[in-house]
Amino acid sequence: MPNSKKYVDLHVHTNYSDGSFSPTEAVQYAKHAGLAAISITDHDITDGIPEALAEGEKCGVEIIPGIELSAETNGPNKAEIHILGYYIDIENAALQNVLKKFRDARETRAQEITGKLKASGIEVNAERLARISGNGTIGRLHFARAMVEDGIVRTISEAFQRFLGYDKPAYVPKLSFEPKEALELINSSGGIPVIAHPMYVYYKNENIINELVPLGLKGIEVWHSRHSNSAVKTFSDLAFEMGLVSTGGSDCHGRFEDDPAVMGKIKVPYSAVEALKKLKQKINA
Repeated sequence: MPNSKKYVDLHVHTNYSDGSFSPTEAVQYAKHAGLAAISITDHDITDGIPEALAEGEKCGVEIIPGIELSAETNGPNKAEIHILGYYIDIENAALQNVLKKFRDARETRAQEITGKLKASGIEVNAERLARISGNGTIGRLHFARAMVEDGIVRTISEAFQRFLGYDKPAYVPKLSFEPKEALELINSSGGIPVIAHPMYVYYKNENIINELVPLGLKGIEVWHSRHSNSAVKTFSDLAFEMGLVSTGGSDCHGRFEDDPAVMGKIKVPYSAVEALKKLKQKINA
């Protein structure tokens, strides 16, 4: 099959973070969707990647080791940004030590959220929460899903709007990197840092990408399930002008209730993987 006809999804979460698919299920879904490659980009953890690599070998789906890190900018345009890291060395000790610190902080945060929900008169079923979180550290999306299943709210969106969102009764801020720290961690582990879903922050600060490039940013997630056609063009043009790689993915979190998985819905060309591979070769040279 010519590369121009091959598609990929470079932003996929599993139940090692806040997705519902196991790594094996994610790869099998990718195969079913006709994808040539996917990247497992769980939050603050790489433990699902070996399983995905093994299943990828069986299914004929190429697996790119990845990660997603949260960072927070300072100053008047303060905003949360997410940084994807591709082709990271998942056995890098320094990387794993830092990731463990962040997972430990997430566990403490989950306990605080539980306490705040109780103070609001809401008891989330602990067994249900553990089942939904799977192999991952419990996060806000897991709480939201448990609250829907318990009938406390009707939708995930309602859970965030009433309880879990910023400034709501059960909101607890999470530990975040400074952008420079996140970029340095990915670069030092042999990875390629790419800003995820930039539209989320671009409208607040149009200089955000310009500010991150000197700190080590090497790519832009041009295609994303929340990016309009005009946003895709904006970020594609920016990537070209700044000499950055263009990547893309659905930000798939699996299935939940009647919501189908979005993996593969965004048509990201295989050329995105080829561009990452060329850059990785330069890094290794």
